[in-house]
Amino acid sequence: MITYEYPFNERIRTLLRLEDLFEKSLYFSAQEGTRECHVALATLFEILEVAGRADLKMDLIQELERQRQALLVYRNNPEISEEALSGALYEIEQAATALLGMTGKIGQYLRENDWLMSIRSRASIPGGVCEFDLPSYHWWLSRDASLRRQSLDGWIGPLLPLRDALTIVLRLLRASGRPKPYLAVNGQLQLNLGGGPAQMVRLDIKSSERAVPEVSANKYALNIRFTNPPNSETRSRSCDHDVAFDLTFCNL
Repeated sequence: MITYEYPFNERIRTLLRLEDLFEKSLYFSAQEGTRECHVALATLFEILEVAGRADLKMDLIQELERQRQALLVYRNNPEISEEALSGALYEIEQAATALLGMTGKIGQYLRENDWLMSIRSRASIPGGVCEFDLPSYHWWLSRDASLRRQSLDGWIGPLLPLRDALTIVLRLLRASGRPKPYLAVNGQLQLNLGGGPAQMVRLDIKSSERAVPEVSANKYALNIRFTNPPNSETRSRSCDHDVAFDLTFCNL
């Protein structure tokens, strides 16, 4: 199955982008090659850009507290595992405490590093980090892989409370809905949502299905149009066959 996610608001869109960027940065920072190291650092700069919203940290803290209060209702419920509930509450409390410990603007310690900011400014220029542009960066990339990884861990580490918090919020969001089967006749589906509270929709499609969804939605309507996957010779075109898939509406 291939899963596609479509957020209904900018808040969820930001969390999904950060989730993807953290995964990439941590993956590439664990590799030994210099090119992977550069990708990890470039992705860290993207995290810095996306996380620059002044209210992001407070939004996450408030959401974690809301979820904690919602879970507390299930205390002493015989149908709920007390061990699982306590574990979930502990995870949320730890994430909220770590977020509160992040003082100042997110990533400010990176912005105060003139050397990193010089790399960031050059990285936005095509080919701007060649050795003749940034010889000090070329020297750093030439260092032992363990030393480079140590530096990357030091730069990424202070941002991990943000990653941990958004991971919890997105996990709860994804688990909030139940998938239902739908059929897009001739690759088209329109649904009236009636102003419902959904924050994100998930589409699960068989990997063998040659169809790519294009989604447009708000709280009143959902439109899905499936297209044929593009190839090297043609552009994507609308599907001319029915497409079966599962649809999940998610809301915290």
